[in-house]
Amino acid sequence: MDYNERPKIVFEGEEFQQSRSFQRSTPKIVGWVIKYSGGLIKDEKQANYVLIGFVTVTIVISLFLIFGGGGSVGNTKDIKILPAVL
Repeated sequence: MDYNERPKIVFEGEEFQQSRSFQRSTPKIVGWVIKYSGGLIKDEKQANYVLIGFVTVTIVISLFLIFGGGGSVGNTKDIKILPAVL
């Protein structure tokens, strides 16, 4: 053994280790969209586009209801006060 060389260290069981391959599994919501689309959505890419479109439409509707839906709330001229009938 030469003193200039590094000693080789081999751990027990190292030769039996398998390389782990991580497969991307389809998210549950994407699988749900594909399953319940009635055959219109064929793959994961199309399901992702549908989900992005759904989120976009939901955000637009929410913003409209929050900021644009109350146009006549501050107008007190249209309110009629009727006398109470006993």
